[in-house]
Amino acid sequence: MRSQRLYQIIKTFLQYGLDELLPRNKIPWYGKLLRMCFFWLRNQHKDKSIEQRFRLAIESLGPVYIKFGQMLSTRRDLLNPEFADELARLQDNVEPFDGALARQRIVDAIGADKFEQSFIEFDQQPLASASIAQVHCAKMLRAEDNDAINVVIKVIRPGIESVIVADIEVMQMFARLVSQYYHEGKRLRPVEVVDEYRKTIMDELDLLREAANSIQLKRNFADDDVLYVPEVYSDYCTKEVMVMERIYGIGVGEVEQLKAANVNMQRLAERGVEVFFTQVFRDSFFHADMHPGNVFVDVTDPADPSWIAIDCGIVGTLNKEDKRYLAENFVAFFNRDYYQVAQLHVDSGWVPADTNVEEFEFAIRTVCEPIFEKPLAEISFGQVLINLFNTARRFDMEVQPQLVLLQKTLLYIEGLGRQLYPELDLWKTAKPYLEAWVKEQMGPKALYNQVKEKLPFWGEKLPELPDLVYDYLKTSQQTKISQLTLVKQMQQQHLQSKRLQLTVVSVGLLIASSVVATQEFYQLASLGGIIGLILMLRSLKD
Repeated sequence: MRSQRLYQIIKTFLQYGLDELLPRNKIPWYGKLLRMCFFWLRNQHKDKSIEQRFRLAIESLGPVYIKFGQMLSTRRDLLNPEFADELARLQDNVEPFDGALARQRIVDAIGADKFEQSFIEFDQQPLASASIAQVHCAKMLRAEDNDAINVVIKVIRPGIESVIVADIEVMQMFARLVSQYYHEGKRLRPVEVVDEYRKTIMDELDLLREAANSIQLKRNFADDDVLYVPEVYSDYCTKEVMVMERIYGIGVGEVEQLKAANVNMQRLAERGVEVFFTQVFRDSFFHADMHPGNVFVDVTDPADPSWIAIDCGIVGTLNKEDKRYLAENFVAFFNRDYYQVAQLHVDSGWVPADTNVEEFEFAIRTVCEPIFEKPLAEISFGQVLINLFNTARRFDMEVQPQLVLLQKTLLYIEGLGRQLYPELDLWKTAKPYLEAWVKEQMGPKALYNQVKEKLPFWGEKLPELPDLVYDYLKTSQQTKISQLTLVKQMQQQHLQSKRLQLTVVSVGLLIASSVVATQEFYQLASLGGIIGLILMLRSLKD
């Protein structure tokens, strides 16, 4: 399979003229010889730009490469804007596989008896089909009350894992070639990008992971009405099958339907921003794949609509260090303290330690100052991030995967928000959340929260405190005694060394005086002997 796939990929790349991306003067002789072996494969799309040809080639290679291209489109810290914009046009339209086969795979995963007892209806016509899995509607008997409920069953495509593994191995081979021979290979770090993609797509193959993410996200918004996550029935979930509540709503991209339902579009757009910042800054756990196909709108109350999120296969998290870093950057950014922004990048290790901070500051100022001169409603938060990434890229900024996911999600949310309500002022909408979060991270409230967080630990250790103090004092006393003993030993060693030195000198003088004890040197020998005798007596006394 790998050999066949490799030929198909080479054929596609050459027919779209993508070999032009590699400079001929850096291709080794055997690479040029290999190209000549495929002399019949010529560029058939000379009328299109290299960026268009790259997108079309990826589309023709199928779902795995399409998904890879979609991921690449979010890496604007690596790609130039033309490539990123072109890849963002990729659409993941995949033909469904046979419904009878899907049913059989579900039965095999859940168990025939359990399936027959629990599911009274199953629609073999898929509700949706994507590159990795497809979804079928069913009716399930709820165990606690034997009530029939509508559910959807997500099932992994048959044989997709072996296809993905083969494709990724080929990708890794091409990544090594690009890294070695492409003039921007070092900066683009294609090997690391493919490794990151491999981890992401392999995680999506595990529906138990997606089920756990959905359960976590639903719990985070249990007391909020801004976001609804369908219930997951974990008793029926396996690595290849996931059963969850069926939701009813209008796709967030169906703007005309939403307007026809008299939905308050401004409220809906602002709630989208609220959903994003709540996930990121309150929970540090956010849905990182909120494209239009994964987001729906509950229009039960058109004046107060809420969001519905599905497909939690990709989530992002932020640790305390990430949050602290973002908090300090936001404070510096809002204060237009670009030197501090630049210094934070250096201190965090995101750019090399030898980076000229003043030069980096000037580059950031060049990006940000024109933005602040615009009306707030015209400022794109996502574009600010993109420009900052592009600027930092020139200074060899290290890529942080968790913040790339954050950028990608923000771009999705802002794009959806402006599509729903073009006058959306993202800064004004986001500012209360950012200010509250910065105060929580850096102000007295942060100190209070840290003390509150550690209080159970201190409460547990408090009864042990007297014993710990006693042990410390006892250890200190023993250490002091040991130190005194050590001092005495060192003094004794010093005296012994001094005594040995005096003895050696005195014996030397006595021997020397006896050797030169002639009439000519009698007086000198006598004096040396007397001194040697005195020194010997002194050493014996000590």
